[in-house]
Amino acid sequence: MSDHLPITPEQIAEQAIGAADAGAAIIHFHARNPIDGRPTPDPDVYAPAIDKVRRESDVVINITTSGGPNATVEDRIAAALRFKPELASLNMGSLSPYGRQRIVGKFDKWKHAWERELFLAAPSRVYPNTEEIITRTIQEIGGAGTRFECECYDVGHLYNVAYFADIGLLKPPFIIQTVFGFSGGIGVDADNMTHMRNIADRLFGSEYRWSVLAPGKHQLRLCTMGATMGSNVRVGMEDSLYLERGRLAESNAEQVARNTRYS
Repeated sequence: MSDHLPITPEQIAEQAIGAADAGAAIIHFHARNPIDGRPTPDPDVYAPAIDKVRRESDVVINITTSGGPNATVEDRIAAALRFKPELASLNMGSLSPYGRQRIVGKFDKWKHAWERELFLAAPSRVYPNTEEIITRTIQEIGGAGTRFECECYDVGHLYNVAYFADIGLLKPPFIIQTVFGFSGGIGVDADNMTHMRNIADRLFGSEYRWSVLAPGKHQLRLCTMGATMGSNVRVGMEDSLYLERGRLAESNAEQVARNTRYS
């Protein structure tokens, strides 16, 4: 959907370093097959980008533990196990991508066949993050010293963080990424942001670091609101391809720079 999206390891590394230079403290990594852009969990594809960023920047590296609909737990944790980053994302509950197939009708042409097929399969898909999956992810990746960015797409996910803290698997200070506006999760209403923060305050007191992310046209508005309430913010082309209405972002650094000004 954008020719500016980084695909190859070299492109991803360059954009990561650019985002760090623009003010980003943490870089969240995914990898893509450099031939057709399909997301991949293969650590060998991650390696050139991770190595380059580590050589040329002191930014904190955060590797995803998410995955496509057919990814196994082994697939999802492989890159973080190999590279032992400072942070890894940890989704705190299962989701279904309600309505995502509707985007197919907005495009006449697709660059790769897998893209259209992925959207059309959305009504039958579940992104699983069961207790067993989360437990294994924490035990295997956390054992190497990596801390977790707990991605909470709904209020119940905050309570899941508290549950894993109660049984001793997650340790404070917690990094809580509240996610608004993704299908199957909490919506983008301003009241929801206040509610999520109030619940996090009640559950974790002063023992957490708060961050906010939102997709597409909601990114700048909600991130600015979060920043005024004391949150960190996440921006980038994983969540929004645009810099402003009708104008595609040409890099992740552009979004970082813009949100730094506004936030």
